[in-house]
Amino acid sequence: MANEVKLPRLGQGMESGSIVKWLKSEGDQVAKGEPLFEVDTDKVTQEVESDYAGVLLKIVLPSGDAPVGQTIAFIGEQGEEVVAAEPEQEGPPKEKAPKEKKVPKGENAPKEENAPKEEEVSDTQTVSDAGDGGRTKASPLARRIARERGVDLSTLRGTGPDGRIIAEDVERSESTKRAPAAAPGAEVESVPLTKIRKTIARRLTAAWEAPVFQLTVSADMTRANELIGRVRELSPDVRITVTDLLAKLSAMALMRHREVNVQFADDALLKFPTANVGIAVAAPQGLIVPVLRSVERQSLAELAAARGELVGRARENKLTSQDLEDGTFTISNLGMYGIEQFVAVLNPPQAAILAVGATIDTPVARGGAVEVRPIMMMTLTVDHRAVDGATAAGFLRTVKQFVEDPALAL
Repeated sequence: MANEVKLPRLGQGMESGSIVKWLKSEGDQVAKGEPLFEVDTDKVTQEVESDYAGVLLKIVLPSGDAPVGQTIAFIGEQGEEVVAAEPEQEGPPKEKAPKEKKVPKGENAPKEENAPKEEEVSDTQTVSDAGDGGRTKASPLARRIARERGVDLSTLRGTGPDGRIIAEDVERSESTKRAPAAAPGAEVESVPLTKIRKTIARRLTAAWEAPVFQLTVSADMTRANELIGRVRELSPDVRITVTDLLAKLSAMALMRHREVNVQFADDALLKFPTANVGIAVAAPQGLIVPVLRSVERQSLAELAAARGELVGRARENKLTSQDLEDGTFTISNLGMYGIEQFVAVLNPPQAAILAVGATIDTPVARGGAVEVRPIMMMTLTVDHRAVDGATAAGFLRTVKQFVEDPALAL
């Protein structure tokens, strides 16, 4: 009997996902543990490996959304027959449409007494437009919105099953009309939001709702740069960066100021015994924050190797949901772009995020004389519900001390 391939739960809180593409075609041989398809969740797009070995007999859902646990394909023996049910649709179950009855044409043709009104037909059902010879497939709801707003359905491209036009297609068309006029000959491109982009928007909106404050310090990077240079000499196969050093020093500071290594919950503060530091990465699919775990226990070389591997997989869109979970603190470094100072948006439910700017040669007063020193600006954004001002200031002061004299962190 053929094995059902179901959409798996890839992380905590995952209720649904969207099939992006299949890495195998119907009839292909599949090995157990071999990547089978890509799924887009609210956290990341990742490959899913096959739980079975055999032949991919049937793909039930070529692409699109599905709830966790829905059957999306069958794997079995060559030539084995499967009976694949249609993918489930969200919303109330649809009644079977009555068979069409042939009626005579003309004014005296009998009327269908039980024919449903247009408003009673579900948006997931298809109705052909008699006005265009039955060529345009559209749902009744989409047809009604188009009629009310004067939208020509024949000019739209449907995104529903079999190219059917649904209500969202009409709404999107109206939204495009209201967009600023493009240059002559150019077209306005409408890019549908991915699940990841929707999650970014939702989380950043939640972050702005938190009562936050910012603290900024400057740090002399002379000794930090010397340390990075020495470690690079000792570990030439690993690329040590300022971000690696800051992750290590921040983790050591968090161990001394555990009141900052917290998450805000509705009725409690969750205080963590270890520093799991997230690193903000600009990946093709959007801003994501993979997590380095137990950073205080790792050497700089170990951190650099782990960070390089995580960032590489992030930019290749190969992260898993587990790579993004359990962070307790985040670092966002834009120094490589020449940004001298900025304010990072909180990464909820974490209570703090450190924004790091570029290291700039700056004139500073030392012992009554002016010297040029490599100075870096750091801005800490803090959730005031979880951390008080003096507590955050003490933590940032410790980070600054560690940056200016890394030996203090040992």
